[in-house]
Amino acid sequence: MAPALEVVDVVKAYDRKLAVDRVSLCVEPGEVFGLLGPNGAGKTSLIRMIVDITRPDSGSIRVLGQTMTPALKDRMGYLPEERGLYQKQKVFDVLVFLGQIKGLARHVAAARAESTLDRFGLFASRRKNMRELSKGNQQKVQLAAVLMHEPALVILDEPFIGLDPINRELVIQLMKEAAARGTAIILSTHLMDQVELLCTRAYLINEGRGVLSGTVREMRERFADNAVLVETDADLAKRPEVERAQAVNGLQKAWLRTTPEQFLGGLVRDGAIIRHFERALPSMDEVFIRAVRGGAP
Repeated sequence: MAPALEVVDVVKAYDRKLAVDRVSLCVEPGEVFGLLGPNGAGKTSLIRMIVDITRPDSGSIRVLGQTMTPALKDRMGYLPEERGLYQKQKVFDVLVFLGQIKGLARHVAAARAESTLDRFGLFASRRKNMRELSKGNQQKVQLAAVLMHEPALVILDEPFIGLDPINRELVIQLMKEAAARGTAIILSTHLMDQVELLCTRAYLINEGRGVLSGTVREMRERFADNAVLVETDADLAKRPEVERAQAVNGLQKAWLRTTPEQFLGGLVRDGAIIRHFERALPSMDEVFIRAVRGGAP
């Protein structure tokens, strides 16, 4: 099966400023892939090339194993960070119209609009004008428009803006269901906890260049210091293998002078009761900050 998306050595400049500089990445079907970076890093420029709003100066982009065609665009869904809906039109009519643009027959678009609105908890609002909805509910309608034609590749740019925790959880569930059906999802967000929760792999871009890529676990391990989280009856601060220790959420976090494996073996030999033991990994927030400020280790 061809990758859902292949970006190879893509370059894009505006005047003399390089917005995207030799970026390469690959997204597989059924994968939730994080596209990360600070404001102005080049993410939006890259996304606009992927959806064929602009063209790269050099390099190549292939979607579902092909170069871009109008038919391929119909198999994609894109939620831009800058939202845009027809404020004076009824919610149901907007979704049907957008479904037809993506190639659905009107009766199919109407049926999917109703079922999708029901899933989003908006069925009772289907006859309201868009401008009558709250900001969060307008966001849900736009997400519904992106997903209702069951695209093979979805790009979501900050999809959680304006959503309360309940609706954020609903969107997360819908993303998981789409991925389980084989849809590839590119998630561009500054919410790193959502990246940890949803993404199998991620790509971090800064100043137009890719600075970090891999599985989320690999990224966190790459920036980890030599520390462990332990639940034990032993006082870790008193052990010679420990440089320092502190309490963290009911556990002891210990920064080691030795390897975690050697440290665990020493605890076992000394008869300590060990209820929990794991390597302490940095959050994706920490990874993001360190990679952007200081480069990859």
